[in-house]
Amino acid sequence: MTTDRAYPITKTDEQWREELTPQEYAVLRRAATERPGVGEYVDTETEGVYSCRACGTELFRSDTKFHSHCGWPSFYAPLAEDRVDYIEDSTLGMKRVEVRCASCGSHLGHVFEGEGYDTPTDQRYCMNSISLRLESKA
Repeated sequence: MTTDRAYPITKTDEQWREELTPQEYAVLRRAATERPGVGEYVDTETEGVYSCRACGTELFRSDTKFHSHCGWPSFYAPLAEDRVDYIEDSTLGMKRVEVRCASCGSHLGHVFEGEGYDTPTDQRYCMNSISLRLESKA
C-alpha cells in the first residue's frame, strides 16, 4: 500500500476548486462520500469505460461492474492495478482501504474483500458515482 506520494497530475487546491463542482471537490479532493443510492451510476448497465472525473484516467470497465445492493457502483477489479492507489484508512473507527486515482490522487471510494460476493476476485470496489465518468461503448 502506498501512503502519500507525488502524482503525475498535480494541481493547486485552487485549480481543483475551479475545475470541479463543490460536490465533486468534496468527494474527489477531500474524501467525502456521496449518500448511498443517489449516484448516477448505481444501477447503470451501460457498456463502456469508467474514468476518473477529475483527470480522465480510465479506471474500470463495465464488464467488471456488479450489483452489490450497497448503494454505490461496485466493481470486482480495476482496469489495471497501476490505475489505482491503495491507502490504509482508519477513519470513522473502521479499518478500510481507500482507493485513489493513481494519476491525480483523487478519492474514488474503498475496496472490501471477503464479503461473499460471487465475483472472480471476491473484492468489491465500492466507488462514488461522482468520482467517475462513464464513456459509453456505443
